[in-house]
Amino acid sequence: MGLQIYTDGGCSGNPGPGGWAYVILRADPQGDTILAEESGFEGDTTNNRMELMGVIHALRALKTLEGPSGTAPAAVVYTDSQYVQRGITGWIHNWKKNSWQTGAKQPVKNRDLWIELDRAAGELSLDWRWVRGHDGNRYNERCDKMTREAIKRSTNPRVP
Repeated sequence: MGLQIYTDGGCSGNPGPGGWAYVILRADPQGDTILAEESGFEGDTTNNRMELMGVIHALRALKTLEGPSGTAPAAVVYTDSQYVQRGITGWIHNWKKNSWQTGAKQPVKNRDLWIELDRAAGELSLDWRWVRGHDGNRYNERCDKMTREAIKRSTNPRVP
């Protein structure tokens, strides 16, 4: 039980117009309660940037939900992006040690977002889990739909 966060991001073309989304919920045997959800878009971006933005926005929202003693509550973060899940739980440690260089001595792509995610995640108690995308997971599918709708909004501002 407890708080769960589902995130997604995507693009129409890569690079191209992109969208991100998250859902924060309290899982309970009597039924899930959605506490927060949001989506957004950027006009010209990449899939990986949108995956990161979905998580960053979710963690910002999580911080507004008060836990015991006035702290943000612990949560499990589900992402269908192995880039995000592996990056934040493993790769980032070496990137920081190596002055934001990859093992191949190249600059880390999306460094600005990785720094922001690392800062936000470091202030919270999180468990990071990868979930297969487009595999029937209710909240992953919900985030995917919200992401696709955000992409449509980015290319047609009249879409609600």
